[in-house]
Amino acid sequence: MGSRVYEIQQDQTSGTKKKKGRGRVVSVNVTESHIGLVRENLVLTGSLRAKKSVDVTAKGTGRLEKLHFDIGDHARQGDLVAELEDDELQQQVHRATASIAVSQASFEQRRAERDNAIAEVKRAEELLDEQLISPQEFASRKTGLAVVNAQVRLAEAQKQQAEAELRELKIRLAQTKIYSPMTGIIANRNVDEGALLNPSMPILRIVNLATMVTRGNVPERNVGRLRIGNEATVRVDAIPDRAFTGRVARIAPVLDAATRSALIEIDILNSGGGLKAEMFARIELDLGMSRDAILIPRASLVYRGEQSGVYTVEGDRPTFVAIETGLTRDDQVEVLGNLDAGVKIVGRGATMLREGDRIRSGGAGAPGKSAKTDGTAPGKKKKSAANQPVAAGGGGGAVASNTP
Repeated sequence: MGSRVYEIQQDQTSGTKKKKGRGRVVSVNVTESHIGLVRENLVLTGSLRAKKSVDVTAKGTGRLEKLHFDIGDHARQGDLVAELEDDELQQQVHRATASIAVSQASFEQRRAERDNAIAEVKRAEELLDEQLISPQEFASRKTGLAVVNAQVRLAEAQKQQAEAELRELKIRLAQTKIYSPMTGIIANRNVDEGALLNPSMPILRIVNLATMVTRGNVPERNVGRLRIGNEATVRVDAIPDRAFTGRVARIAPVLDAATRSALIEIDILNSGGGLKAEMFARIELDLGMSRDAILIPRASLVYRGEQSGVYTVEGDRPTFVAIETGLTRDDQVEVLGNLDAGVKIVGRGATMLREGDRIRSGGAGAPGKSAKTDGTAPGKKKKSAANQPVAAGGGGGAVASNTP
């Protein structure tokens, strides 16, 4: 009797398992793995900075009296940015001006004395010819003229010295007015009014964001493919729906011995001013290299833990197949192994499948219809690579683009 009950229970359990084994029926799209061109891109990351940036400093020591700009203000080249106290310098300029007037008067006096001495020497020369004065007295008058000439030169030099001192004071006075050296936006304000400044202390930082620049290290194997002017696509997390265009501006002629890489700089046109300094950027550089690869739609890719794979299709039964993926971007994924071209796989809806499920295909990409983006019929090879979907790959394991 107990044996019979056990058999009945086993039959019920077996029936339940069979019922579960039939699984759900999930509506999915079916597509195919296919051959496409993979274009290799080099992907770099780095921070953006303004191509033009300058710290505004005072040329001399002084106390900051007025600061006319603050963070975020737009300044044009030549705008008055800050003013230092100049009362003491103003007084020194007045004193130097008066000193020049004294020197000028002394110079004019010495010139008058020289003119008089010249006239006396001429009269003494006439008297000497008439033997009315002795040669010794004539020589004495000539010596007096030489002394007066020296005094004239001294007065003239003193006058020039006073004028030079005045020019220097005026330069120092002009330096109390600090002007913007370029057009840009105030990025930092480092001091407040009343601070004692010196030439090593920056007052403001001005940046021009019209062109941004970023740096990256390119592996040795890719350096030879780069050229000045190569175009780059730049994306930032802050503006995810927009791509910016950059160009390689500089390539270091010497590689880093430790990393075997070359430093490059990329200029990025910041039209509209959306980019800001120190934003994190991802830069894609087209290396101009392409190769054939097996591609699948991104929607076909599923994961079991950390293992990537796809569901292959036989009838209405999907089977999980582990694959090794390569370059990825947009709606295409490169397959490096364990999947051939032309294999039917689950497209949209793959992530909803579980073990034991059955599928019902429908819509675009169903069996019997091509899932390729270029309209090639199933079972037919493309005649031209120009009609194939194109993927782009990155150096050093970086993510690369895939464009049809």
